[in-house]
Amino acid sequence: MDLWNTETAISDIPGLDLDVPAWISDDIAPSDIAAIVQGGCASGAYMPAVTYHTALKTMAEHGDDVLQYIEDALGELPQPPRDTSWSGLAVFYLSTAVELWASSVESILEEHEPEGEAA
Repeated sequence: MDLWNTETAISDIPGLDLDVPAWISDDIAPSDIAAIVQGGCASGAYMPAVTYHTALKTMAEHGDDVLQYIEDALGELPQPPRDTSWSGLAVFYLSTAVELWASSVESILEEHEPEGEAA
């Protein structure tokens, strides 16, 4: 699959059985994932992770799962920058988790052949 040129939400791609965590927007597309992997959330590739209000809401609802995901992936939680506000902590940890998840599914998406198309 050509990630950069696929705007269809992952959940709508035929034959792709990929779970999107509850703390990531269910309409995320392969092109979003390619942008996240290339430039990170802070580049504007995934605004729900860097908009304070949205990140705080997401962490209030799914913070335990987000932190557990990071810990499972890295073995420990990374240290946020010094003097980080509560909103900044939400952005830091949510962005970290989204970037880790995007990196983990990138190759799965690249190897996926849409149904009806030959490799």
